[in-house]
Amino acid sequence: MRWLPAFLSAALLAAPSLAAKKSAEERFTAFHTKSLSSTPVKLRDNTYRELTGAPRDYTAAVLLTAMDARFGCQLCREFQPEWDLLSRSWTNGDKAGESRLVFGTLDFSDGRDVFMSLGLQTAPILLLFPPTVGPHAAASPEPIRYDFTNGPQTAEQIHSWVARHLADRPHPPIKRPFNWMRWISTFVVLSGGLTASFVAWPYVLPVIQSRSVWAAITLISILLFTSGHMFNHIRNVPYVAGDGRGGVSYFASGFQNQYGLETQIVAAIYGVLALSGISLAIKVPRMTDPRAQGIAIFAWGGILFLVYSFLLSVFRGKNAGYPFSLPPFM
Repeated sequence: MRWLPAFLSAALLAAPSLAAKKSAEERFTAFHTKSLSSTPVKLRDNTYRELTGAPRDYTAAVLLTAMDARFGCQLCREFQPEWDLLSRSWTNGDKAGESRLVFGTLDFSDGRDVFMSLGLQTAPILLLFPPTVGPHAAASPEPIRYDFTNGPQTAEQIHSWVARHLADRPHPPIKRPFNWMRWISTFVVLSGGLTASFVAWPYVLPVIQSRSVWAAITLISILLFTSGHMFNHIRNVPYVAGDGRGGVSYFASGFQNQYGLETQIVAAIYGVLALSGISLAIKVPRMTDPRAQGIAIFAWGGILFLVYSFLLSVFRGKNAGYPFSLPPFM
């Protein structure tokens, strides 16, 4: 019987570790069972310490939030539905608890002592507590914190972050509920659009087939692009600038620079020149009254001459070396 004292001593030394392992297993079973009926598990000060206490042979993901309207945490309210979706999808996809992960939520109103002990001044805070014992035990028992500095996160983003820290374990996918309202709204909008198109088509077709409409669209597009509209968008040029004497400069010096208002003025000049040319080429020859026709020729010709003279003066103002000019703008 000499072996009996040695056996009792070994049993007493192994008892604490076995009890601790059983205690961790019991805690996981209790929280996992609770999460199957309601996830994430709503925590309080005592249940938070119980869930995150060491030793742990499981992982605990705990969201510290402040949902009360008194705290004005807009980010908390925006992220809460995504957190609920993540925990619900993960738990439903892992009812057997093979991933050894428990989701919990601790609101400030239910866990003031925990917030104060952690020295937290902001919310939400997401902490991932890795296992301290078992095959998946981490090197450090300290929780891993998720950064919310980029604003509200989606359930898919948090899922990827959690999955990275749960290697060699199941990662149930996110399953978003079917958005019936979105599909119904899309169907109603498409049906209304098709109905309106069918009713308006007899009236729209003549407009689409009109040569005048297409000529106007083409002319406007040409005026926009030849005046430097795309240049303004690419270079993000200012609309106007000061002239250094307390006034406003409408035209930038040099052919490689321009202002937003300058583009509009040049486009208007090109438009008047185009209108003058079209009128002299198409409208005036169709006039049957010789006197009115003569007046129109001199009127449109004078407008063409004056506006083109002003355009040349603009070019000379942008670059003094420009060689062409016409009176009266010399």
